[in-house]
Amino acid sequence: MGKGFFNVPVAINEPVKSYAPGSPEREAVLAAYKNMWNTKIDVPLYINGKDVTTGNTKTMSAPHDHQHIVGTYHLAEKSHVEDAIATALKARETWAELPWEQRAGIFLKAAELIAGPYRAKINAATMIAQSKTVHQAEIDAACELIDFLRFNVQFMTDIYHEQPESTSGAWNRLEYRPLEGFTYAVTPFNFTAIAGNLPACMAMMGNVVVWKPSDSQIFSAKVIMDVFKEAGVPDGVINVVFGDPVMITDTVMDSPDFSGLHFTGSTYIFKELWKKIGNNIHNYKTYPRIVGETGGKDFIIAHKTANPIQVATAISRGAFEFQGQKCSAASRAYVPSNLWETVKNRVIEDVTSFKMGSPEDLSNFVTAVIHEGSFDKLAKYIDAAKNDSDAEIIVGGHYDKSKGYFIEPTVIVTNNPKYTTMCTELFGPVITIYVYDENEYSETLKLVDETSEYALTGAVLATDRYAIQEATKALQNCAGNFYINDKPTGAVVGQQPFGGARASGTNDKAGSALNLLRWVSPRMIKETFVTPTDYRYPFLG
Repeated sequence: MGKGFFNVPVAINEPVKSYAPGSPEREAVLAAYKNMWNTKIDVPLYINGKDVTTGNTKTMSAPHDHQHIVGTYHLAEKSHVEDAIATALKARETWAELPWEQRAGIFLKAAELIAGPYRAKINAATMIAQSKTVHQAEIDAACELIDFLRFNVQFMTDIYHEQPESTSGAWNRLEYRPLEGFTYAVTPFNFTAIAGNLPACMAMMGNVVVWKPSDSQIFSAKVIMDVFKEAGVPDGVINVVFGDPVMITDTVMDSPDFSGLHFTGSTYIFKELWKKIGNNIHNYKTYPRIVGETGGKDFIIAHKTANPIQVATAISRGAFEFQGQKCSAASRAYVPSNLWETVKNRVIEDVTSFKMGSPEDLSNFVTAVIHEGSFDKLAKYIDAAKNDSDAEIIVGGHYDKSKGYFIEPTVIVTNNPKYTTMCTELFGPVITIYVYDENEYSETLKLVDETSEYALTGAVLATDRYAIQEATKALQNCAGNFYINDKPTGAVVGQQPFGGARASGTNDKAGSALNLLRWVSPRMIKETFVTPTDYRYPFLG
């Protein structure tokens, strides 16, 4: 068989389509939406390349119309999870030995399937399942997932090319092995791209995966699995289970072959999983890799020299796109007193101009939050702000769950920099603003750093370069992704590797080679060409 050092296609970011009136992509996504809305689907477990039904099912509804049933999904029992593990371990025997270019070909094909025949379907599924507008679905389910798949192939080859120096007497080489055992992917509701990337990037590096998607994302997760199947992911490499998260996780982590956790979700759950791994550490064949991206209490701070209209736009977009349900969404802002009136008036103007409703109406800027639990939590904080003496709602503040889980985009202004919604992660369309004395910038930077346990994203807006540098230094530990003169959302694969520290996760930077390195176990091989035959060194005389 011929051999070669293969170059993969140069990764480029997938262009974002406009979905402007009259465009072919607009017509395609609306047709896919209508078809999927009116067709109930049944989503089985997926184990060893086979659809597995259990008869124990739950229904799936759209957050913007919670009485409308779009399908059902099957719940796993412990035996199904055990089958998924056994299947994965069996598949590893051949998958780990498959040449890397064959694995690359599978996921490059998956990217092109999403870019082409699956684009409208995966976007429409995300609009239905997660109530994303078509623009938010496009940049997530289509473009970001395509980017993850393309760039991860390039990053994989970059990693494999990283080799130690050799000499004339010895050839040194690094072999990047997949982890021994199987890995576990736990994915969130809010990004279809994350749901696809977490299992795919581990599998790309030769690992086998048990994947548990969020219950609120199963509708669009089914499209991801359809893509992976058509792309040629072999049976048993990625196995999908739904159901009781405690039972599934306990079964996975009780296995001595568990070798890695790739997680995106809540901080509390991630800490509990870490603790569970620690408690089981003596049972494992290897130390499991633990990678997590969790919560955020992301900030915007404006300097007195900032353009107030730019500040207002950063707030309106950063806080309210996808109803604030991004880990990176702006949820606290610090505005200097000299800019406040202009910023306030523009933000109120922006928010009152938003249209809210079903994502099928492409004129809507915001839709519903994900489920009733999220709705009730947000409503509680909004009600509290209406009654607290140190808070004022300047726009929004209404909510209604009679048809869908609709929370009006809400702006709270407080005179207390440690007010509860300045500190607590809400994960919804609520931002709290603290107006600070324009001459107390340095003191306010200290407040920004000390107010939250999280350190995911943040932004500074200023025209004074000294002020920008001061913020960059003062806030170096409270944002893994830091934005200058922009909103704190919208990281692009290959351009802004994403992740944060503190309570926001392990900062392993999805969308970069840094993340993929976590899913390999390097083996150093030294080959000596002329082997010594005498133990004596020259110093012995």
